[in-house]
Amino acid sequence: MILEGIVTTLGPEGLLNVAPMGPRVDEAMRRFVLRPYRTSTTYRNLKVRGEGVLHVTDDVLLLARSAVGSGVEVATRPADVIEGRIILDACRYYEFRVIELDDRDDRTTIAVETVAVGRLRDFFGFNRAKHAVIEAAILATRTAFLPLEEIRAEFERLAVLVAKTGGPAEHAAFEHLRRYLDEAPLPGGLHLDGPRS
Repeated sequence: MILEGIVTTLGPEGLLNVAPMGPRVDEAMRRFVLRPYRTSTTYRNLKVRGEGVLHVTDDVLLLARSAVGSGVEVATRPADVIEGRIILDACRYYEFRVIELDDRDDRTTIAVETVAVGRLRDFFGFNRAKHAVIEAAILATRTAFLPLEEIRAEFERLAVLVAKTGGPAEHAAFEHLRRYLDEAPLPGGLHLDGPRS
């Protein structure tokens, strides 16, 4: 099963990276598998430091902002066991250490072992709008290899769900992703509304 969440890692100089990640997990969460691309900061940090924190959250605005690299600033505290950071508004967290890293392919396979677990607050849950924002965030990260017109069509379908069932956070998250998509470059550096200088 894939669990959508947020992973925090620290770079060599201690700089915090916040990134959405959908690891392959089982219900025990003792071990799980991350699949970041070799071009990602998460991969580079895990290769160097070998530890991080997976957060389970219902904050779709944070998921949306981190998915499109919008300079995410979030309140954190030091991790309990590893050298890392825990997002204060997460519901649950899983501190982990890398036990195996295979980076022969562009999409790496990183097996990790949970070394500490914590619960910060109840998980509110997901309604249809929250699910729609998560799907839109995943689509927004695929602009380099999916046709933008297909992504836009799917965004329009998802927009209906956000409009009908979302609250302020879901509307803000979806609009953030829509703005990102509007500025996404087409092949050759063009944008949907023409060339930009």
